[in-house]
Amino acid sequence: MKSDIQSQEDYRNIQIEKVGVKKIRYPIIVEDKHYEKQQTIADIDIFVDLPHNHRGTHMSRFLEVLNNYHKDTIINNLENLCSDIKIALKSEKAYIKLKFPYFIKKTAPVSKINSLLDYDCVFEASLSDKFIFLMGVTVPITTLCPCSKEISLFGAHNQRSYVTIMVRYNEFVWLEELIEIAEKTASCEIYSLLKRPDEKYVTEKAFKNPTFVEDIVRNITLILQSDKRIDWFCVESENIESIHNHNAYAYVEKK
Repeated sequence: MKSDIQSQEDYRNIQIEKVGVKKIRYPIIVEDKHYEKQQTIADIDIFVDLPHNHRGTHMSRFLEVLNNYHKDTIINNLENLCSDIKIALKSEKAYIKLKFPYFIKKTAPVSKINSLLDYDCVFEASLSDKFIFLMGVTVPITTLCPCSKEISLFGAHNQRSYVTIMVRYNEFVWLEELIEIAEKTASCEIYSLLKRPDEKYVTEKAFKNPTFVEDIVRNITLILQSDKRIDWFCVESENIESIHNHNAYAYVEKK
């Protein structure tokens, strides 16, 4: 039998913090507040630490372990998954990151037509001496510039914006809750399908609710820091500016 090259001893005395596989496209099941469960596809990164005296890790073992975790909601199994990864790779630490689209039915404000809107979501988990789990969403919104509205005789410039919220909680928080928080701080939320009466509504709603990126992150901060379920969070807002060749950005982190 040929020798196990990965298991050879390494003499360079350099610890590797993360080694593993990235961008595994894989089906997962996610908790859905309204429909119990939702099936989606995730891009998954899985890593472990590698001691200074080990030449390499065994990449195939990551997939072998992951293949045992596709029949139940992933959020309920991340700690077990990390534990199994640690055991299979004989490591002290395990990390996993899942990025996936999550779909919510949106009802147009006037026509009441239903359509699905996708949100980019992320789960991040790590296990060493203790298990740590972070959950995040990126929510598209509309913002209208308060300065532009103040100084203009006609209209005001608005833009597509993206709000990202990451949280660590001590009691379960729904993805839908974070999405709702982001949308209600916007000048107006985004819809997948709008008819003409809906377009009139969202345009006028945004005009009545001008907001800066600074307003967005501060208002979300007030909501999150009052929620006793949340131990840590960060929130960022980025405007894809419509009249500038740069973006506006703001970030808050609370421990």
